[in-house]
Amino acid sequence: MFGKLSLSAVPYHDLIVMGAVAGSILLGVVILGLVTYFRLWKPLWTEWLTSVDHKKIGIMYIVLALVMMLRGISDAIMMRAQQAMAAGMSHGYLPPDHFNQIFSAHGTIMIIFVAMPFIVGLMNIVIPLQIGARDVAFPYLNAVSFWLTAAGAALVMVSLGVGEFSTAGWSGYAPLTEKQFSPGTGVDYWMWAFQISGAGSLLTSINFLVTIIKMRAPGMTLMRMPIFVWSALCTAVLMVLSFPVLTAALGMLTMDRYLGMHFFSNTLGGNMMLYANLFWIWGHPEVYIVILPAFGIYSEVVATFSGKPLFGYTSMVYATAAIMVLSFSVWVHHFFTMGASANVNIFFGISTMIIAVPTGVKIFNWLFTMYRGRIRFATPMYWTAAFIATFAVGGMAGILLAAPASDYVLHNSLFLIAHFHNMLIPGALFSYLAGFTYWFPKAMGFKLNEKWGRRAFFGWLVGFYLSFIPLYILGIMGMPRRMAHYDNLAWHPFLIVAAVGAAVITLGVASQLIQLLVSIKERRAARDLTGDPWGGRTLEWAIASPPPVYNFAQLPSVHEIDAFADMKEKGTAYQRPERYTDIHMPKNTGAGFINGVLAFAFGFAMVWYIWWLAILSALGMIVIMIVRAGDDHRHYTVTAAEVARIETQRYQQLAAARGAA
Repeated sequence: MFGKLSLSAVPYHDLIVMGAVAGSILLGVVILGLVTYFRLWKPLWTEWLTSVDHKKIGIMYIVLALVMMLRGISDAIMMRAQQAMAAGMSHGYLPPDHFNQIFSAHGTIMIIFVAMPFIVGLMNIVIPLQIGARDVAFPYLNAVSFWLTAAGAALVMVSLGVGEFSTAGWSGYAPLTEKQFSPGTGVDYWMWAFQISGAGSLLTSINFLVTIIKMRAPGMTLMRMPIFVWSALCTAVLMVLSFPVLTAALGMLTMDRYLGMHFFSNTLGGNMMLYANLFWIWGHPEVYIVILPAFGIYSEVVATFSGKPLFGYTSMVYATAAIMVLSFSVWVHHFFTMGASANVNIFFGISTMIIAVPTGVKIFNWLFTMYRGRIRFATPMYWTAAFIATFAVGGMAGILLAAPASDYVLHNSLFLIAHFHNMLIPGALFSYLAGFTYWFPKAMGFKLNEKWGRRAFFGWLVGFYLSFIPLYILGIMGMPRRMAHYDNLAWHPFLIVAAVGAAVITLGVASQLIQLLVSIKERRAARDLTGDPWGGRTLEWAIASPPPVYNFAQLPSVHEIDAFADMKEKGTAYQRPERYTDIHMPKNTGAGFINGVLAFAFGFAMVWYIWWLAILSALGMIVIMIVRAGDDHRHYTVTAAEVARIETQRYQQLAAARGAA
C-alpha cells in the first residue's frame, strides 16, 4: 500500500538530520500555535492561501524564498565547517554521502527555490503596478504557479527526514542519476521537485508575457516601459523557450529510472552527453532568468537614488534583448572539459566573451547615471554600488573561464565555484535584497529599518569576500570542488577563512531578520502615506502604499518614459479623477492551494512508488483544472461608491501627511 515507504526511510541514526527535523517540527508547531492563539486561521485562508491578488501572491513567493534561503544557507555553513575541519587525519563531522546530499540540496534550493521565487515575487508585486494594470492577465493561473513552486519546495524539505536527497549535484549529471548508480530515492526527490516547480515557472512566464504585451496602460508603448518591465519581458521569453527543454530532459530521465529505458546510460544506445546538452540548454538561460530582472532592479534603484533619469535607456533595452538572445548560444562552456572538438569550443568560447559586451554596456549606463547625480546612500543603493564593484571581479574571472584552454584546467576546481557565486550573489541575490528593501513600502506600507539594513548589507558584503576570494586562490592552487576531505594542508588556512566568511554572512542574515522584526515594531512611525517613500521615478509610486486591491481607481495615461516623474512635473501625480466607476476584480479561490497539495502528494507518491496515491492525485489535479478552468473569469464588483470611499480616505491621509511635513 505504501510502496517503498517504511519506517526505515527515516534516518534515526543520523543525529544531525534528526536534530534538523526536530527543530523544523518544533518551529512549525510554534507557528501553528501562534496562528491558533491569535485566531488567524480564517483570515489566513480567506485573504492569503486562497488569494489571487498579484500583490499577496508576490509576498507569499518572497516568504517562501526567505524560508528556503535559511535552509540553503544552513547547508552552506555545514559544507564550509566540514571543509574547515576535514584536513589531514581529521575527517570532519559529515560522512561523504551526507556531504554530497548537502551540496546537491544547496545548489538546487538556492537556484530553484530561492532565486526563482524571490524574483517572481518581486515581479508579481511590481509589474502590474508599473504597467498600470489592475492584476496579471491570469490571476487564478498565477495562484496555481505559486502553489506548484511551493509543492516542489516542500518535496525538498521532506527529503530531509523521509528518505534522502540526491548525491549527484544540483545539475544531476548522467550517469550518476541513473538507477544503477543512485538506486535510492534521492534523485527522485530532486527530479520531481524540479519538474513540479518547473511547471509553475513555465505557467508564470506565460502569464507575465501576456500581461506585459496586452495589459499596458494607455500610451505605454514598448519603448516607454520601465526597464524592470523590459527585463521581466525578456526573462519571460527565456522561461517560455528554455523550461520545456528541462521538462523534456527530466521526462527522459524519469523513463530511464521508472521504465528501464536508456536515454542517458552508457549502454544500449544511450548517450550521457545528451543530458549535459539538454540540461545546460535550459541551465544557461536560467542564469540570465535570475540575473536579467536583477539588472532591472538595479536600473530602478540607480535612477531613483541618483535623482536622474536612467542614462542610455534605449541602449539598456537593446543590451537586455541582446543578452536574452546570446544566452542561448553559450551553453557548451559548461562542459568544455568533456571532449568537444576544437571548432565547437572556439565557437562557444567566443560567444561567451561576446555576451560580456551588453553586460558592460549596462554597467557603464549605471555609472553614467550616478555621474553628477545627487546620490543618496540608502540601503538599496548600498547593495547596488557593492554589486557593480563585485560583479566586475566575477566578470573578469568569467572571461578567463571563457577560454577553453584555461577552463580545461580550472573547470573542476574551486575557482569555478568562486566565479559563479561571484556572479549570482552580487548579480542576483544583492539585487533581490535591494528590491526587497526598495519596494517593501509599496507592498507593506512602511519602510524597513535603515540601521539594521546597513548592518545586513555589510555582513553580506564582508562575508562574501571572506568566503569566496579564498576559493579563487584555492582553485589556482589546484583544489578540486566537492571535496569532503583533503590531505593537502596548504589548502587548510584558506578554507578556515572561507568558513569565517560563511559565519559573517550568517550575521548578515540574522541582521535582516532583526531588521524585519524591528521594522514591524516601528511600522506606525515608519509608515509613509504619500505613496512616494523613496522619491521613485516610475508609475508604481502614483498610488497608495500598500495599494488597494484594484491598484488604480482610474487607469493612468502614459506620455513619457519616466511616467511618474512626468506626472509630478505636470502636477497631475496626485490629481483625483472627476468620477469613479465600478471595478471588477477576480474572486479568490482555493483551487490553486488544493492543486499545490495534490502536486506535492503526486510527487511524494512517485518518489516512493505509491501508485494509487499518484493516480488519485493526478486525477484530482485534472478534475480541478477542468472544473476551475473559468476561475479567471469569475469576478466580484468593487462599487463606485466603495472606490470613492477608499480614495477619499486616501487623499485625506495624503493631505494630513503633507501638512505634517
